[in-house]
Amino acid sequence: MSARTPGRVVVPVVLAGGSGTRLWPLSRKQKPKQFLELTSEHSLFQETLLRSGGLSRVAAPMIVGSEPHRFLISEQMEAIGLKPDCIILEPEGRDTAPAVAIAAQQVANRHGPEAIALVMPADHAISDIEAFRVAVEAAMDVGEAGEIVTFGIQPTRPETGYGYVRCLPTNGRAARTVDAFVEKPDAEIAETYVADDDTFWNSGMFLFRADRMLEDLETLEPDLMQNARRALINAEVDGAFLRLDPLSFKACRSVSIDYAVMERTDRIALMPLAAGWDDVGAWTYMDRLPADDEHGNRTRGDVQLLNATDNVVHSSKRLVALSGVSDLIVVETADAVLIAHKHDAQSVKQLVKQLERLERPEVEHRQRVYRPWGFYESVAYGSRFQTKRICVKPGAKLSLQMHHHRAEHWIIVQGTAIVTRDDDSFMLSENESTYIPIGSTHRLENPGNIPLELIEVQSGTYLGEDDIVRFDDVYGRAGATPQPGPETGNPDVPAPQTPEPATAESV
Repeated sequence: MSARTPGRVVVPVVLAGGSGTRLWPLSRKQKPKQFLELTSEHSLFQETLLRSGGLSRVAAPMIVGSEPHRFLISEQMEAIGLKPDCIILEPEGRDTAPAVAIAAQQVANRHGPEAIALVMPADHAISDIEAFRVAVEAAMDVGEAGEIVTFGIQPTRPETGYGYVRCLPTNGRAARTVDAFVEKPDAEIAETYVADDDTFWNSGMFLFRADRMLEDLETLEPDLMQNARRALINAEVDGAFLRLDPLSFKACRSVSIDYAVMERTDRIALMPLAAGWDDVGAWTYMDRLPADDEHGNRTRGDVQLLNATDNVVHSSKRLVALSGVSDLIVVETADAVLIAHKHDAQSVKQLVKQLERLERPEVEHRQRVYRPWGFYESVAYGSRFQTKRICVKPGAKLSLQMHHHRAEHWIIVQGTAIVTRDDDSFMLSENESTYIPIGSTHRLENPGNIPLELIEVQSGTYLGEDDIVRFDDVYGRAGATPQPGPETGNPDVPAPQTPEPATAESV
């Protein structure tokens, strides 16, 4: 391996956007598949971060994600002891080319134009971590010489949903010379690729010097590059978060980095990667893992089987029992159950679109909803009431807020709470309770060293999550700007404007 320029670093760039609808009902918009613990104690996002930690000259990771997931990103990083270089927040999804363009600029700005960027989607699985690191280290030599490196996987099955990369015959070096990109072939052609040593799956992982990628983007996608540059220049810095300028970013062409650069550049190489890579794109991914019994079933959670073969079963809350069935996907969560044939797993995406048209809440979030201060989960609800279990992390506190249409009753079941209610502030311990009237300004805080758990009973004419106005929030979440008036129930506290919908940010 050749000597590298002293001080040059490799910056892991993790693309953490995406909805992962094919893994519904476990995956939801507010917690998509990359943040789920599917096969281990860590989420796919966390595993992506951890596997890059053993690389030489590795810098802190740079994350490109979406605004609604910002606290989930930071919390999952904190859970594995990692601090980000920065968390770039996209106002909306524009495919991977704008994300890579902005990340390459940011890598050059913070680490120098010749710094190496290792771009990795957050929703892939890799079982052989050492083989992954060896391949990346070898690719660094190629990237430092000025080539853009894509990582290729030798096909093990005729996948028609993957892109492929065809290479010229090997010339003795580790990196292969790319001949052509092939997009999603039919089954017959895909079958021939399985036995072809010169054709690889396109993994969607790339490595490049920041200046080289920026040069190609400037030449091949000048308009996209101009808008991406403006989105970064006009970005709002909020601690570790970097909020891109919405107008400039939305003006970027929505296109993949494959189409924008990889298929058009004249300095592309492929590094073979034999590390147990898999794209966790659908529930059939579980079917490729080792079976849990002699009948080919793959199960997780509380599952009982009788005369059942080759099924994928995932239980989250309750006992799931199957008898006399085969080739099914069964996924149980607290608020939804999916039953599908394995051969029809890809259609789950269309099923989710159908649910979206019906405005079903099961598409948006799971019963447990995570917030920067902890989580809440629905226990029961009716036309004029809703019961939630709320858990507040030690030292955390909710925003100072009020509601126009609902009152709240709080019962402490574990820990100690400091409650602010209008002008009063008082402490509650286990088995104590309080009442928050409609229009009352209030806040909940956990001053202790253990999680605070309480039961909240809401009652009123409207219980939607958008009935919230924030006066103060330590996490910087958006709220309406208060104006003077008596509507809060306290004449010394200003009344708010009509609040903007805050479904993803309420409580």
